[in-house]
Amino acid sequence: MSSRRSFIKAAGTLAVASAIPSIGSAHAAPKGTQLSLKGRKITVNDQWDVIVVGGGPSGCTAAISAAREGARTLLIEAMGQLGGMGTAGMVPAWCPFSDGEKVIYKGLAEKIFNLSRAGVPHEPKNRVDWLNINPEYLMQLYDRLVAESGAQVLFFSRLAAVEMDSQDKVDAIIVANKDGLTAFKAKVYVDATGDGDLAAWAGAETLKTDVLQSSTLCFSLANVDTYAFRYETPNLHSGNQNSPLNKGIAEGRYPKSMGHLCLNMVGPNVVQFNAGHIETDATDPWKVSKAMKEGRELAEQFLEALRECAPKAFGNAFLVKTASLLGARDSRRVVGDYLFTGNDWRERKQFDDEIGRNCYYIDIHKSNAVPVRYKKGESHGIPYRCLTPKGLKNVLVAGRCISTDEEAFGSLRVMPPCLVTGEAAGMAAYHAIQQGDCNVHGVDVKHLRARLKEEGQYLL
Repeated sequence: MSSRRSFIKAAGTLAVASAIPSIGSAHAAPKGTQLSLKGRKITVNDQWDVIVVGGGPSGCTAAISAAREGARTLLIEAMGQLGGMGTAGMVPAWCPFSDGEKVIYKGLAEKIFNLSRAGVPHEPKNRVDWLNINPEYLMQLYDRLVAESGAQVLFFSRLAAVEMDSQDKVDAIIVANKDGLTAFKAKVYVDATGDGDLAAWAGAETLKTDVLQSSTLCFSLANVDTYAFRYETPNLHSGNQNSPLNKGIAEGRYPKSMGHLCLNMVGPNVVQFNAGHIETDATDPWKVSKAMKEGRELAEQFLEALRECAPKAFGNAFLVKTASLLGARDSRRVVGDYLFTGNDWRERKQFDDEIGRNCYYIDIHKSNAVPVRYKKGESHGIPYRCLTPKGLKNVLVAGRCISTDEEAFGSLRVMPPCLVTGEAAGMAAYHAIQQGDCNVHGVDVKHLRARLKEEGQYLL
């Protein structure tokens, strides 16, 4: 546990709080009561069974899954749209959904993936790997699916602090928005923040490497000549040693930060880019602020370079949009009951408590990192115990902050497995409530796996 200090005086005994502002009373405040903060009143909203913090892929499937099971569910999102990196972050394509032979990210993941095809009608109907993403269509798809599940969404609302009922149980989370500060209470919480904010601020042990993977601010160019892009432009991907961009970097004409480039035509005359490397720390707001400015500058540099390298395609292009959300590949990981490792990944390990499968390669955006890949048809299990933070009774994690080591994280951080862990976390949250003790560590995993299979998840 981290060191703690008091932050807000609540009714009853003060609970100690984490070094990141965390507050708490030893007893839950009755409905309608208020907490005092230097003369101000904090309204308590306690009508929820499950609260999911973070509306990215894992948060969306967690909310849908919890509500589908019967939980009164609230999804809290810091921005004004759902979908995280696939929408606000403008990642231009889904990572592969197949193991080279069959789709393995199933259940809600496959449903969302298949429905997203309608936003990119120019894509082949049978494509399951690297399918382009139309971010505007995808964000409305998430809106509809979450609403249909019965879950409620609160936009432009950011986690500000965590109130502990005891050393191992979260009593409330403090959320900041246009209403000021509100204390939201639930029986079980799902941390889908990406950075593990809720779990970390509640005192969970976390891991973060000294040298983080590079981040990227995605962007899109419009008025691209489609014919020239498809048929007259050399392969610009950073993996191509003969790319004219790579040649320009080697000659010193372009910055080394442009050495990463993936691009996809997401619509008529519109090419979206996952390109450029920015060194930052997603848990440091000052560094993220600087990274956003660097990312926008880098997008303009890419445009100028592409006009020079591929004038037929990009000569008349213009920068139409940079992402509202930084593509942070790396930050905190929450230590769970099991730490999934790179060796587990290499061994294609299976688990009695696995809640899904994963086959994405070990993709680490650091200098000299070498990708490691499976053969066709190979995958590994994702243990439920990677979703249960040590020392916290009523908190689950989902998405890229689940319990992994640095190497395995390079595989499990992308959107398809995030969709899978989110569905399992949301379902498990309600099952913990149904048990009566809200203890996520005591969930009947056999029952959880059976329900996931009933909803179409691929399990061995």
